[in-house]
Amino acid sequence: MKWDWSAVADFMPDFWKGVLVTLQALVLGALIAFALGLVWALAQRSKFAAVRWPVTAITEFIRNTPLLVQLFFLFYVLPEWHVTLSPLATGVVGLGLHYSTYTAEVYRAGIDGVPVGQWEAATALSLPKTRTWTAVILPQAIRRVVPALGNYVISMLKDSPLIATIGVLEMLGQARQFGSRTFQLTEPYTVIGIAFIVIAYIASLSLRSLERRLVR
Repeated sequence: MKWDWSAVADFMPDFWKGVLVTLQALVLGALIAFALGLVWALAQRSKFAAVRWPVTAITEFIRNTPLLVQLFFLFYVLPEWHVTLSPLATGVVGLGLHYSTYTAEVYRAGIDGVPVGQWEAATALSLPKTRTWTAVILPQAIRRVVPALGNYVISMLKDSPLIATIGVLEMLGQARQFGSRTFQLTEPYTVIGIAFIVIAYIASLSLRSLERRLVR
């Protein structure tokens, strides 16, 4: 088997389209996961059982269900209930919703790790509850959990090829389409494999830089 550089050149236009879609799914999915995960974490700390128990049940159900099944449900079942999303939007929502249940546990651990003295100091200063959370607790909790959140960004990147199963032409989808059209598989799959490594490495460096900045 010979390596064909002309096949690589022919694949490049499709590859860059796939990279753009992959990055869109990753960034938007991560934003949903981080924001919704914080909502889940705070809801699970609610003093109202009517809030706490349903949220716990929902997050446990999502966490223990395969992401692929969730993507199929969002893409094929929701339209039966007159909720229709584009393939990319479905992939973004699926990734974000799935990983929000994991980031919720990360946030919970970070909040629990804030020293009790910080809560007591906020109470002694008569800070409003909202101010206590936004100015005292959450800044310390989030600073502690940035490395763990970064790990989930990498995991989300590695799971992003699953959205190709619902018709999203991200990097894997573009490679499969190119291979079925030209019968050249080695070159496109090798290129996207290298691309995943490069993107993951850049993301890791960025998260480490953010972590160091937050520590300072």
